[in-house]
Amino acid sequence: MALLRDIIEIRTIYHEPAVADFARGREILDRFPEAERITVPSHWNIPSLHGNAGSVEDWVRIKRSTLVLGVKKGLTMRPNGRSAHFIAPSTSNGCAMACAYCYVPRRKGFANPISLFVNVEAVCGAIRRHAARQGPLPAPDSIDPECHVYDIGENGDLSVDAMIGDNVRDLVALFREIPNAKGSFATKAVNRDLLGYAPEGKTRIRFSLMPERIARIVDVRTSPIAERIAAIDDFVAAGYEVHVNFSPVILYEGWEADWRTLFAQIDDSISDAAKAQLKCEIILLTHNSALHEVNLGWHPKAEALLWRPDIQEAKRSEGGGENLRYRSGWKGRWLARFQALLAERMPYCTVRYAF
Repeated sequence: MALLRDIIEIRTIYHEPAVADFARGREILDRFPEAERITVPSHWNIPSLHGNAGSVEDWVRIKRSTLVLGVKKGLTMRPNGRSAHFIAPSTSNGCAMACAYCYVPRRKGFANPISLFVNVEAVCGAIRRHAARQGPLPAPDSIDPECHVYDIGENGDLSVDAMIGDNVRDLVALFREIPNAKGSFATKAVNRDLLGYAPEGKTRIRFSLMPERIARIVDVRTSPIAERIAAIDDFVAAGYEVHVNFSPVILYEGWEADWRTLFAQIDDSISDAAKAQLKCEIILLTHNSALHEVNLGWHPKAEALLWRPDIQEAKRSEGGGENLRYRSGWKGRWLARFQALLAERMPYCTVRYAF
């Protein structure tokens, strides 16, 4: 795990030619005046960043020191119905952190550093127009009692993105102004600069949590679990709706005792105000055979936890990938057991979504 200030030290910026035509692009370039700038035809088309299946030293170096800037082309909202009502167009993809189970490196090389999109006004405009077409939320549901919820951080971690530019500040301000919509994103980093964004209850931040001793193995370059828990009260006080993601839930000998300890840690740490608004998502681990092969080259200790063919089965994802999930017959029983453990210590924590 890492201190947030050590996550990035930008030395190389790959950027599309049009980036400097946007105010946000110029702001970010000016923020890193010493960085080498390399023009590329597309944020997807950077041969030196494809693959990167070498040593972990190179991988982490690239994540820390490399930034990609581009212009977002597609502005489509995708229906979700699980964690959110809609998936908004991402203002970023990639991440400076290196969680061993992360699905994002399957899409854009192994190192997969942060790519930020500088046309944030277009993204905000698309969200605003889409929300206006929705009208009021027809009825309260498991996602939200009042608002259409837009996931704004599907392919990255916005807490880290906010260290580089003001896209996240702009998104928080956007939802503050839209009466029938709320933004939502999950994070494994604690960036206290976000406490000054004045969300006024219209942005939901979801701190991802798991037992500390497991996070030390698989949550590479993230904020410590104790720091994430300690931040909950402060973010509630700053006007955020704060939920938690118990994700991924990894099954191993002794997992129940570890989760009991985590639930006790949360329950003993957060205020009554935080408890009154707390809800959660529960997501059991999904793994991938290609990622397994990559991880064996740099982090086999993590694979001892993640790769369990004795209790996993292959299942094709919606995107066509071959994934490994816990066996269907047992998965439901493990989920039920997890929820029973949660209810014993944290009965106030409503489960919004479990998978």
